[in-house]
This record gives sequence, C-alpha cells and structure tokens, in this order.
Amino acid sequence: MTNQNWGSVRDCMRTDVTEVDGRLDVLSALKIMKKVGATSLIVKRRDENDEYGLLLFSDIAKKVIAQNRAPERVNVYEVMAKPVLMVRPDMDIRYCARMFDNFGISHAPVVENEKIVGIVSYYLLVLQGLPDLD
Repeated sequence: MTNQNWGSVRDCMRTDVTEVDGRLDVLSALKIMKKVGATSLIVKRRDENDEYGLLLFSDIAKKVIAQNRAPERVNVYEVMAKPVLMVRPDMDIRYCARMFDNFGISHAPVVENEKIVGIVSYYLLVLQGLPDLD
C-alpha cells in the first residue's frame, strides 16, 4: 500500500459543463454533445426542490439506439439518470473512484456551495489524476 497523495477531484474535473432541459429531444442533445466535445450533459433542475439529472452517451446507446427508438422523438428526461450522486471538489480521487465502483457509475457532477462547478468521470480520474503521465 502506498502513501502517495493522489490529489483531489478538483485536480481532474472538467469545468466546462453544459446543462440542458430535460424536455429537449435526444437528437438535439447529441448535437450539443458533439459541438462541445462532451460525453455527458447535466440536466437542469425544474425548480429549487428538484434534483439534477445526468445524460450519458451510454444512456443513449442503451435506451435509444439499442431499442431502435428515434432520437428526435425521445426526450432527455426519458433516458437520463436522476437523481445522481454528486461529489465535492476536495474529495480524494481514490474515494471518488471507489464510490464509482461501489455504485456502478462512471460520471458524477461536482458540487460546491450547492452549485455544479464541474463533472468528473473514470476517464478524467485516470488520465488527469494519475501523477507523472506527462
């Protein structure tokens, strides 16, 4: 076992997150994902008592493409995950990776002062979080 400091979620999270309305159709969401170069989108809360949602490429593959549904006729809210587990930016990336494994998730919004400040994924944890890859 190593005493290596792996860093925090803040060190590897993506801060340019895109939020969409859950009533948006999946085809439009895919166009946004392609434009911003993202594999996930945050789904906005409808009001202050609602929770955030998360739309992943894998949701679209499993719940739209694999089921032969027309993406222009499916709303984001039909295929998104909601509510989602969230992490703090100061969380140790080892605990974040463990949480992903324990709950079977691959992405999580990063929340600070009740606002989304980023998103983190296994991909980012490994490529941005591991030291000395440069």
